[in-house]
Amino acid sequence: MSVLCAVRTARADISRIFSAQPIQFLHCPGVRSMAADKELLMKLRKKTGYSFSNCKKAVEKFNSDLQQAETWLHEQAHKEGWSKASKLQGRKAKEGLIGLLQDGSSAVLVEVNCETDFVARNVKFQQLVQQTAIATMTHYHSKRANATDYAKSSLTTEEITQLKTSLNSCSLADQLALAIGKLGENMAIRRAAWVAVPSNWHIGTYVHGVLPADNPSLEKVKFGKYGALVIYRPLEQNLKVNLSELGRRLGQHIVGMTPLSVGSMEDPPGDDTETKMLAQPFLLDPGTTVGQFLQTSGVSVLDFVRYECGEVIEMAEKV
Repeated sequence: MSVLCAVRTARADISRIFSAQPIQFLHCPGVRSMAADKELLMKLRKKTGYSFSNCKKAVEKFNSDLQQAETWLHEQAHKEGWSKASKLQGRKAKEGLIGLLQDGSSAVLVEVNCETDFVARNVKFQQLVQQTAIATMTHYHSKRANATDYAKSSLTTEEITQLKTSLNSCSLADQLALAIGKLGENMAIRRAAWVAVPSNWHIGTYVHGVLPADNPSLEKVKFGKYGALVIYRPLEQNLKVNLSELGRRLGQHIVGMTPLSVGSMEDPPGDDTETKMLAQPFLLDPGTTVGQFLQTSGVSVLDFVRYECGEVIEMAEKV
């Protein structure tokens, strides 16, 4: 056989080998494994929200077992969050947000603090505020059960953080630690207030310094630096007054004029230093008092709650 024939024969043999086993070369187990791991990694990251590197570490640690990897990630996040929370505990957290949630005849105000306004605008921080408001509302709904009278209550930091959230039934204390671990600032769930009214009463709501929700899931909660709930009722039926707008205006007054009590209709008119609401000059019409405005409107104010982010608690407790 000539050299040329030998070369042609070798080429033919090689060609037959490649043509006979195309699948082996195009779909080898290593390629399939890499594609599967990448898909699993993206699924885990989307589901948990943790970093790419941590998700990759979890996938490798548990040989691509998604459930074990997710459980481990949550455990590590809690450990790291609590550790960071402990380290940052002494740092001042006077910024943050007031969260307001209304659900029919009941409403909630909460205050959650952080160190900077930058973090207050972060969606993850706003989610913590939302979880706090929803957990508070759920807690009181379970207690109220068919009650028909006016109810008002408040929770301290210690009481709020023990409430369960809708996220895997975790406590707010756990969610707080996770947020601290992710955002790297000291935070505190400071307080919460809840009110519920009978069917013929109304709750006016107002939030000042409103921050728009960057996420559609946050739209039920209003965020701001100041918030007010005002409890009022019409003195007669079929009033020609927009009761919802009236409640918003009263909320504006409470935020702007900082009353410490409702007061009495018999209180003499006061000036800008007056702390009884009914005797104060009405914010939107300083020529008349709040009491006079309510008389012409046919409405009676019974109570209110005012929150200011970072305010001195002793002042807030007099309300």
